[in-house]
Amino acid sequence: MYELIYKFLRFAIVGFSGLLVDFIITYIFKERFKVNKYISNSIGFIVAASSNYILNRIWTFKSSNPEIFTEYTSFLVISLIGLAINNYFLYLFEKRFNFYLSKLFAIIITTGWNFIANYLVTFSS
Repeated sequence: MYELIYKFLRFAIVGFSGLLVDFIITYIFKERFKVNKYISNSIGFIVAASSNYILNRIWTFKSSNPEIFTEYTSFLVISLIGLAINNYFLYLFEKRFNFYLSKLFAIIITTGWNFIANYLVTFSS
């Protein structure tokens, strides 16, 4: 049980770094380049997911799986499902809160999905 909590804490730290990447990329595309907010959100999320894969592979789950492409693909598919979850909750929350607060709430929900799915599927060995 402690190992699972330890991995979740590492996953959360990696996720926080991804949160920063996500917000910065989203901000740049939405505010500077005037890209649609959902497309900007998606770009930020995918860039963050890619950096999170690398950090989670090395630090959180210490994966030595030689099938990096398969592992990354699994991580990315889970992240894309997470992106759909993220955009859905972003849409729901934005009716009550501003865009960035809504995005924060959506990320918190998506983090739970991403950890459980990656723990059970991507890094299950």
